[in-house]
Amino acid sequence: MSIPVVDLADFLSGHPGRKASFVKALGEAYEEVGFVAVKNHGVPDELIAHQYEYVQQFFSLPLEKKRHYEIKGLAGQRGYTSFGREHAKGSEAPDLKEFFQYGQIVEADDPLKAEYPDNVSVEEIIPFNSTLFNAYRHFEKSGTALLQAIALYLTLDEHYFDEPVQKGNSILRCIHYPPITQEPKTAIRAEQHEDINLITLLVGASADGLQVLTRQGEWVNVTSLPDQIVVNVGDMLQRLTNNKLRSTTHRVINPPKALWHTSRFSMPFFLHPKSNMSLACLESCVDAAHPKSYRDITAGEYLDERLREIGLKK
Repeated sequence: MSIPVVDLADFLSGHPGRKASFVKALGEAYEEVGFVAVKNHGVPDELIAHQYEYVQQFFSLPLEKKRHYEIKGLAGQRGYTSFGREHAKGSEAPDLKEFFQYGQIVEADDPLKAEYPDNVSVEEIIPFNSTLFNAYRHFEKSGTALLQAIALYLTLDEHYFDEPVQKGNSILRCIHYPPITQEPKTAIRAEQHEDINLITLLVGASADGLQVLTRQGEWVNVTSLPDQIVVNVGDMLQRLTNNKLRSTTHRVINPPKALWHTSRFSMPFFLHPKSNMSLACLESCVDAAHPKSYRDITAGEYLDERLREIGLKK
């Protein structure tokens, strides 16, 4: 599938015409498709390459060492989550993946500190920890710029999202889909789902497999060039806009049998606001033709609800 491509440099150029064109292209893509590929996204290629290098080293560790970083009581929000723990909403089949999550960092005296557990440092791969921090901050900066463009498309103040996402509950997830060693029960590595957050930024995965569900009900492959990241709308933004912007259903499928022996790695950044942000539908997105579709809820309440639905929280 050829998803729309936008250039973040246009939005940041300071040129009114280029900026306006970017806002229009991004907004229309999110109404129609829910996914875009972003060029000049601001996350350095070298940083991404190092991140993949350390991610592969981590998942190559023996299982008993990885399980040392699986911390009970954190609902998978920090550290390691072992194979088969998570499933899609409405599905009982576990996804065929393991992952490591890195979250927001605030000072010890910050009022939000109680909400954000400490990140889990990997002793065997010291550079992994600082690389995660640097990648997190770059994704956060790029995501904030994209949300500024979305705000303008929604005729809100350009900086509407700035305060809610500053020190927000965003998550950088490093995923490993291990090689397939026997005939799988399903052709799906990660069942169809929608993301929970505002937007997701995904640097190119190490292998194909991502598919999105079109409005015509067809599953189509999504790929991006090495210099692009794929950015999609999450359920929080869909709720906030009363379905004006689409949180598109997507999944990850198994590779052809000839490639069963290979792993797949990916690194989505789930951009979340602070837990107290209201997700009540924007008044500008509600009218007689589009009645309010969702009850009022905060981002924190919604995240808690969804983590229970996907099996990470009891």
